Amino acid sequence: MTAQATRLWLVIGAFLAGLALCFGAIVLIAGPRASTPVFQAAQVGGPFRLLDQDGKPITDQDLRGKPFLVFFGFTHCPDVCPTTLFDVSEVMRSLGPDADRTAALFVTVDPERDTAAALKDYLASFDPHLHGLTGDPAALAAIAKAYRVYYKKVPLDGGDYTMDHTAIVYLMDTEGHFVSPFSLKRKPEVAAAELRKYL
Repeated sequence: MTAQATRLWLVIGAFLAGLALCFGAIVLIAGPRASTPVFQAAQVGGPFRLLDQDGKPITDQDLRGKPFLVFFGFTHCPDVCPTTLFDVSEVMRSLGPDADRTAALFVTVDPERDTAAALKDYLASFDPHLHGLTGDPAALAAIAKAYRVYYKKVPLDGGDYTMDHTAIVYLMDTEGHFVSPFSLKRKPEVAAAELRKYL
């Protein structure tokens, strides 16, 4: 065998050895992660026990089997809350009879003013599939934390106050698991079609 041929075989051998090492490293690195996703979705939602606008207890278990929407706000909200609730009402109307197989929750971040009676009066202007939820401050703080909702009391001149809060509509599946933020910036029938997919 000539010196040139020997060098060629040494190069080929080194190349194949390098390939084997590279493949082994890939298996070693990727193998254990194959069954575990690198990124896990943030946990949103969880158990709760509150009161609806009729003063009746409502829990996360009462919603099992239904996809549902969740929005946090307050009845003295000047624009975002009523606009969002109107849009959710339009989605519910677009669902027709299927609306009975879903739910929409309006959870107050202002328990000081938003009693069950106040919520009932406020929601009379919207679709009847909307449920207003209230409770003691600790219970509301717990559900807000579970949904990663920010809210804060903001004093106003004259002794009054308003509330800063997260304004996301959450789409939850039939098992109470978070799916995604639910966009209302589209035609109600298009939004209703998305919600209907989770029935």
